[in-house]
Amino acid sequence: MQSEPQTVLEDRFGRVVDYLRLSVTDRCDFRCVYCMAEDMRFLPRQQVLTLEEMAFLSRAFVSLGVRRIRLTGGEPLVRRDVLTLVRQLGALDGLDELTITTNGSQLKTMASALADAGVRRLNISLDSLHPERFSAITRTGKLAQVLAGIDVAQKAGISRIKLNSVIVRDLNDDEVLPLLDFALEKGLDISYIEEMPLGQIDCRDRRGGLVSSEEVRALISERYQLLASTETSAGPSRYYRIGSSKSRIGFISPHSHNFCDSCNRVRVTCEGRLLLCLGNEHSVDLRAVMRRYPGDMAALQGAIVNAMALKPERHYFYHDDKPQVLRFMNATGG
Repeated sequence: MQSEPQTVLEDRFGRVVDYLRLSVTDRCDFRCVYCMAEDMRFLPRQQVLTLEEMAFLSRAFVSLGVRRIRLTGGEPLVRRDVLTLVRQLGALDGLDELTITTNGSQLKTMASALADAGVRRLNISLDSLHPERFSAITRTGKLAQVLAGIDVAQKAGISRIKLNSVIVRDLNDDEVLPLLDFALEKGLDISYIEEMPLGQIDCRDRRGGLVSSEEVRALISERYQLLASTETSAGPSRYYRIGSSKSRIGFISPHSHNFCDSCNRVRVTCEGRLLLCLGNEHSVDLRAVMRRYPGDMAALQGAIVNAMALKPERHYFYHDDKPQVLRFMNATGG
């Protein structure tokens, strides 16, 4: 008699994985300086999973206990017909939450459809409120387009919107408070993120540009009293509140406050590589499994379960004797 498939994904350190970050494309209409090179070469389309394969893969993860899926990229909303996938996942039995990380460029035209498909939370990258600086950081983006998209998303009924702000010394570290004030005014959450060293960037020294979460928190504390919150999300943010505001202020600190001991996440790239850790190269080729055994759910489930043994205990950034990650964030899935 065949045994029932495992319904909980657990690694060898006892951590239960219930959160999948699925990249739907490595392409993006921005070229953010901390995310990718200016002259990027993207994957040939035949190497990228089809939307049908992504839906099948998502069903496999949900059958194994995953309760949250976040669609990422690249910029997920530039993927052709991505709303088809969003609608399928939004209707998936057993999935508690479907969220999207976006640069906001497409929200003005797509936010209502996303809300109708079941998206209730968005993370929006926003690193500057100065139009010229925003264009310099993103290389191609227009701030007004993103701000208009935020307004449309709120009006569409997407109940929780969080800004993700990567703070880099001498680039935008003077905007910590303006970004916070904007979030408070709009009733948005905000997370300040320490830059992660993914991909080779030649235009500046990443280590010299690192602004720690402690520095950001100290700067905010000069104006506001931060109250530690017991609230958590599926991700690594540590949250604070300010007075009676509904906004949550989060800090994601891969350098200064390693969060690996509670990691509940895995990533799948748009070409079907299951990444067991953001900061390591451990991976399993799920595309090969799906294309060798088309429609075979048990084969895919087995590959996912077996991959949990490869999930490392932690990541290591800026240690010469530890592995460094050469892939860019757009290839990883944000």
